[in-house]
Amino acid sequence: MNRFAALLDRLAYEPRRLGKLALLEAYFRDTPDPDRGWALAAMTGALTFKNAKAGLVRNLAAERTDPLLFGLSYDFVGDLAETVALMWPADATRANAQLTITDVVEGLQTTPKAELPRVVADWLDRLDENGRWALLKLITGALRIGVSARLARTALAQLGGKSADEVEDVWHADAPPYPHVFAWLEGRAEAPSVATTVRFYPPMLSHPIEPEEFAGLDPADFCAEWKWDGIRVQAAAGKDAGAKRVARLYSRTGEDLSGGFPDLVAGFDFEAVLDGELLIKRGGGVQDFNTLQQRLNRKTVTPKIMAEFPAFIRVYDLLALADEDLRALPFAERRAKLEAFVSAHPLAPIDLSPMVPFATWDELTFARADPADGGAGFDAGAVEGVMIKRRDAPYLAGRPKGYWFKWKRDPMVIDAVLMYAQRGSGKRSSFYSDYTFGVWTEAGELTPVGKAYFGFTDEELIELDKFVRNNTENRFGPVREVTHTKTKGLVLEVAFEGLQRSARHKSGVAMRFPRISRIRWDKPPRDADTLEALEKLLPKGAERA
Repeated sequence: MNRFAALLDRLAYEPRRLGKLALLEAYFRDTPDPDRGWALAAMTGALTFKNAKAGLVRNLAAERTDPLLFGLSYDFVGDLAETVALMWPADATRANAQLTITDVVEGLQTTPKAELPRVVADWLDRLDENGRWALLKLITGALRIGVSARLARTALAQLGGKSADEVEDVWHADAPPYPHVFAWLEGRAEAPSVATTVRFYPPMLSHPIEPEEFAGLDPADFCAEWKWDGIRVQAAAGKDAGAKRVARLYSRTGEDLSGGFPDLVAGFDFEAVLDGELLIKRGGGVQDFNTLQQRLNRKTVTPKIMAEFPAFIRVYDLLALADEDLRALPFAERRAKLEAFVSAHPLAPIDLSPMVPFATWDELTFARADPADGGAGFDAGAVEGVMIKRRDAPYLAGRPKGYWFKWKRDPMVIDAVLMYAQRGSGKRSSFYSDYTFGVWTEAGELTPVGKAYFGFTDEELIELDKFVRNNTENRFGPVREVTHTKTKGLVLEVAFEGLQRSARHKSGVAMRFPRISRIRWDKPPRDADTLEALEKLLPKGAERA
């Protein structure tokens, strides 16, 4: 664990991308199997432990330390792993005892739930502060070291003299601790076999575009389609090496979602890999993400849930057909093949994402502003913008420039009053950076409508933190109640992507992706928006909770 702990510590303080790549490449080169493979899995989010959760760590800390002191320390530090690592009363004579990341991963995977607290406590006793911190980060899964999965795979590519796309292409042909990938990168074996239709392809991603950027683009070179408010998925079906029929539903990151959508996967009666959006359709119309979210991440999916939230995939690309890889073809050719494919499989739980007709950027601007009249019709409520794609674009892994653009609809904006503030975590643990805000009811009272922790600059964070500290009325554990009356308080301009009715929220509404877009130092709290004004932004037909 010492080597892994040292890597995490250096990565956490290394701001440069090239510096992080150098650290990762050196670690992968000098660390033996399977330790490096487990470390790679941890950094790319491929490790989960059924019985090891943050609650286990809190309970252990409560047993070994004074609960009040731990609570105060956790409130101040803001990071569970760091707090416990510093407070754990370990025997100094046993610190740095040999313990590998492989020992930890295998122990977490095989130890019965009842025995796990004792085992984890023993590990914490055997490690120094850095080792304990790395161990707890591994258990909780919140590394926060500024390393994305793409960056880690880029470091692998540098290790083996490959391109990042080559690594992406074989990534899902192996599993942690990735012995075949490392053997291939070091020239000891062939690339892991991906010669099967039923596989995950690294997705192609888009770049956001601003209106002024259209001046340099010829609309004749592009086509557009609606950006749907669901989650990106791949539907893969065909035969495995033993000629057995297999079907899979993958998330954008390659996670197998098949178990949560058995009704959907059962209809994959084809041999292809499709790229599209997972959505819910009710009453003939596509629902927004908030409806889909009620079905996502459920441990069990009952017939009632499947009937209440019928899922389907709105497809917009065809990546493979039988054994033919189509990704090198221009988008226009793939689209033609996709249209023919959808026509040939009318009973599959898929439909074709319609194109948005336009000849000029002005025409596309109008369609984006009013999807109902722009061709989305009854499904307009589930549109969050448009996707713009070059007609000659191949399907490339990652986020290549100049091929795909996303142009999201303008966010909704309200003025709300700051009500409560809580300290952040990690680098923001010393600042009150999580803000709950509210609007006025008919009775003249504030009701909370959302919570945001981003959208502001570091300079604005310092100003907000100072305001919270100087205008605190009450404290509830780590939360401060901020002065909020008609004449005293702070107004925040809040931007958000959508709004829906919610029985779980006091106000009766729930925001999607709220963020602070501006601090209204100039506006008195009495002039902030009302709940009635907010409700006018609800989609047409939204039922009252």
